Amino acid sequence: MQDTLSIASEVRLEIESRLAQVAGEDDVRLLMAVVSGSRAWGFPSPDSDYDVRFLYVRPRSAYLGLTPLRDVIERPIVDEIDLNGWDIRKALSLLLKHNAVLSEWIESPIRYINDDSVVPELAELCSRHFNPRGYAKHYASLGKRSVERWFDSEGNIAAKRYFYALRPALSVRALRLDPSKRPPMSMQPLMQAADLAPVIVEQINVLIARKAETKEAGNTIRLPEIEQLVQEELNRTDEVPERLDQTEIFTEEAEALFIELVDR
Repeated sequence: MQDTLSIASEVRLEIESRLAQVAGEDDVRLLMAVVSGSRAWGFPSPDSDYDVRFLYVRPRSAYLGLTPLRDVIERPIVDEIDLNGWDIRKALSLLLKHNAVLSEWIESPIRYINDDSVVPELAELCSRHFNPRGYAKHYASLGKRSVERWFDSEGNIAAKRYFYALRPALSVRALRLDPSKRPPMSMQPLMQAADLAPVIVEQINVLIARKAETKEAGNTIRLPEIEQLVQEELNRTDEVPERLDQTEIFTEEAEALFIELVDR
């Protein structure tokens, strides 16, 4: 397992127990289970939820029925543990649409179960076929929605709201600078990939430290340089190159991977 230090052992054991319960109750095979959200992104608060995200595959017969089963498994949040998983068919379908979420889950620094052998294949598929501009548009859409929710009634911005726009903006910047690589999931390597000015790096590190000491809803000071960076980068997706259309080949490979997995 990678980096177990960020998750207390008793919490990890409880999460592993709940994942096993999901697999049994829903008759699915878990392919991977990882940390997402602020704990994986590198800027948790003391009261941050444990966002557990997983991929699963159902028995082959489940995909042959006339009535499609739900392609998401969710559990109510209990004791700050939030379990949410996608069917592998849904994950691959979103991957074909340049949704970067699956890519991020694959890169998560913390795993709760041993990855299925299909996960390296998914990672390779993501890297080989990802469209830099498609990813940039995905992140820009996330970031712009977050910017719209920045300000509270007094004109303050919570540290959490800064980060939910800043991380997508840095992802767009990283893609502009090196469109051959998927952006890192976690903030520190993402900051390096974005090649930021020292003053911006210092301000982000202060934000991370502030968020680590305050609750999720805690407010922070206004940082004009960061706000300007976010606004500019979220509007520069057209500068990220478009990969030549390989949709047909990509779709065929994703279909083959899905069929192989279901037939195992």
